[in-house]
Amino acid sequence: MDHSPGMTEFPADESGRRSSTAFGRAIVADALRHVDPAAAAAAEREADWRRGYLRHFRAVVEAGLAADGTAGYEIAEEGLASVQARIRFRRDDGEFTLAQALMAAPERPMETAEVIGSGRPEREVVLPYRGELLRGDALLRQLDTWVAAGVIEQSCAESVREVAGSPDWLDLRDQTLVALGAGTEMGPVGSWLGWGGTVLAVDLPRPHLWERVEKIATGGAGRLLAPAVGDTPGADLLSDLGAVAQWLLGFDGRLIVGNYVYSPGAAYPLLAASVDALGTHLRHHRPDTALAFLATPTDVYAVPEAAVTHSRERYATRSRRAKLTAAVSGGRLLRPNYPCEEVPGLNDSLVPQQGPNYALAKRIHRWRATLTRRDGVVSFAVAPPTRTRSVVSNRLLAAAYAGAHLFDVEIFEPATASRLMALLLVHQIRKPRGAAPAAWQDEAVAAAPGGLWHGAYHPRTALPLAAVRGLLAR
Repeated sequence: MDHSPGMTEFPADESGRRSSTAFGRAIVADALRHVDPAAAAAAEREADWRRGYLRHFRAVVEAGLAADGTAGYEIAEEGLASVQARIRFRRDDGEFTLAQALMAAPERPMETAEVIGSGRPEREVVLPYRGELLRGDALLRQLDTWVAAGVIEQSCAESVREVAGSPDWLDLRDQTLVALGAGTEMGPVGSWLGWGGTVLAVDLPRPHLWERVEKIATGGAGRLLAPAVGDTPGADLLSDLGAVAQWLLGFDGRLIVGNYVYSPGAAYPLLAASVDALGTHLRHHRPDTALAFLATPTDVYAVPEAAVTHSRERYATRSRRAKLTAAVSGGRLLRPNYPCEEVPGLNDSLVPQQGPNYALAKRIHRWRATLTRRDGVVSFAVAPPTRTRSVVSNRLLAAAYAGAHLFDVEIFEPATASRLMALLLVHQIRKPRGAAPAAWQDEAVAAAPGGLWHGAYHPRTALPLAAVRGLLAR
């Protein structure tokens, strides 16, 4: 039976209010409940979630290190189960879970818009960087420079080197990428099409957005297809989820479902939940479906010993001015990134300005990547801090990024970051690996956190000074 379109929403409380704050607090508590009941209770009691969420999201990672790191898998399972049990899809005939909504026949099946590229496929790894196109030895030298500075992990450099040494991996005619959030700056659509691959592009039906995407597709060497109902291609994953799922299942071959969606505010965790349900639905019908994610560097991660050692060496050799600044601030500024030498170290780069909705959406992505690696193919990499439009639109974040170099953090341009992440996607699809015994170990592989893991100072105690310098420079 056909049903009218609906909308993905937060659950309603007894008064009918649908609160992203109540939802986020409940998800974190549910994720922690079996592994750390005390931390779960603390999250439930948090009265000021908007400002107090930081310590609870950190607690989720800390608790995940229990039982030699295997607790991270249980936390991911409980967190995602809570998300999908609580999120509602509301139609005029009632409220449903997202899984139920995906089973219903859409009101109108989607048609397909197509763009065929006119270019020749690229078969050489080229990385745009500061006005140059790095290739060959120049690219390898830059990778070494980044590793030495702690901008990227050694495993990230090794992955890019391996792709550069395997040019046949860039022949993507056998690969179909589902780009959810196809118009985002950090997404791999331009690179994928340049290498001759096929992209099933899903983004909102906005003419200016699709003009930009179609221009990229025309200049590429691949094939771009997009769902369409009217004159403008596109679909809203918060309301058209079932129709998008039906459209995607109409294509043959293995799909790589890339999650590149973003929306400000409360819509972001709703989008994350919708994409999570869609990926699960596709893997149910097509078990060979692969998933791909970009992780934010501004989160909490358990990091390898090498990052902790490098950071502590930097802190030990900090300047006299840095010591004086810390003393004058009463210890509030320029605190050590890792106060003690623990393995793994815990890097807390959460940024309060991004808020709890952003943090929750990114955790949903991380949890799904963690679980899928146990029985499927996943591409997951921590991306570098990047000057995307969404970041620089926040005045304080833009200023902090402008001064971040003073604290050994490199901020990437979107063209560089998106190409680097696309190369890591190719590597992880061409050379998939199984899950590690400890969940956190997978997240540290091929990471490019821009220096946040290796910096001398806890990011939240250094970025305010970076912002002051950035504001003065502007």
